[in-house]
Amino acid sequence: MRVTVSRKAHFNAAHRLYNNEWSDARNAAVFGKCANPNYHGHNYELIVSVNGPIHPETGFVMDMKVLKDLIKDEIEEQFDHKNLNEEVEVFKNLNPTAENISVVIWNKLRPKIDKELELEVILYETPRNYVSYKGE
Repeated sequence: MRVTVSRKAHFNAAHRLYNNEWSDARNAAVFGKCANPNYHGHNYELIVSVNGPIHPETGFVMDMKVLKDLIKDEIEEQFDHKNLNEEVEVFKNLNPTAENISVVIWNKLRPKIDKELELEVILYETPRNYVSYKGE
C-alpha cells in the first residue's frame, strides 16, 4: 500500500523571462510583460508530495516535520523575497520560468528524501497557472 503525503508552502519572488541571445523585440514578442527589464513578481504556492509505503512502526510515509524543514531550508529561505535572476545562482544562466523553477526545486529536494519515496513538485505561479514535475 502506497500513500501520498503533501506539504504546502509559499514564497514571493521577482523574475524576468528573457533570453539574452535574442533581441528585446523578440523577447517582448515571446515573453510579453514577463520580459520587463525591471522584473515582476509572483506569490508562488508550492506543494511538495511524497509517495511511498506507510512505515509499520511510525505510521508515516515521511515525517511531515522533516519535510516542512527541508522546504523551509532548501526552498523558502533560498527563494523568498529574492530576485531569482539576480540573487539565485542557478537562475543566472537559466530562464526562471515556472517549469524551470519546479525542476530546480525538485533537484534541491530529491537528494534529501529517501530514494524509495517518489517526489512530486507542484508550483503555482498564479492561482490559475501551475506546473508539476516528478523527475521525468
